[in-house]
Amino acid sequence: MGLQNLTWIDPHDPSITFPPVSEALKEPDGLLAAGGDLSPERLMAAYRRGIFPWYEQGQPILWWSPDPRAVIPVDGLHISRSLRKKLRRDDYRVSFDTAFAEVVRACAEPRPGSNGTWITDEMQQAYIRLHLLGHAHSVEVWNTDNELVGGLYGVMLTRVFSGESMFSRASNGSKIAMVYLAEWLQMRGVEAIDCQLPNPHLMRMGAIEIPRDTFVTRYLEDTPRP
Repeated sequence: MGLQNLTWIDPHDPSITFPPVSEALKEPDGLLAAGGDLSPERLMAAYRRGIFPWYEQGQPILWWSPDPRAVIPVDGLHISRSLRKKLRRDDYRVSFDTAFAEVVRACAEPRPGSNGTWITDEMQQAYIRLHLLGHAHSVEVWNTDNELVGGLYGVMLTRVFSGESMFSRASNGSKIAMVYLAEWLQMRGVEAIDCQLPNPHLMRMGAIEIPRDTFVTRYLEDTPRP
């Protein structure tokens, strides 16, 4: 990946500036800048502009703002018939913000067929700091043996929840977390779950793709800036 033409962010810049998202590269889709740090101030400045970090061990911090953007309107979550049956059973319970670090660690575990993870130790600690400051939240799904079998975490803004990652150790574990998240967000006036990039699993759950400009205008325009 050629990074020489990217905007490089000075981690010591007190203004915590980012280039306009319109400058993001089309290939790879949405790559905007590199460098900086994962301080709470910089992370929140990024999310409030439709930007998020995503990089692998050994790379500099990379900042992204893809176009189009994948989102799930909280009132448009698709619940399949099999999931509805699962939701009616009493063999699980759901909690919020009771095991944030454990959820992040579970999300960081390598997926089948993969040897690594983009949720590095540095990233884990950064989001735990955000959680302690009240900006990041988790949903936890437990079985009857009180084992964590599914969950997700992300960053809360005024009108959108930016989902970072999810995991499942049992059938429908992450899907149950999504259903409860959508209900929880609706009660708080949050309009959508930002999925950032589409994948088949999210599209089956109701994700749609919208232009980046629409995403920023609809969900971020009135978000207070740091």
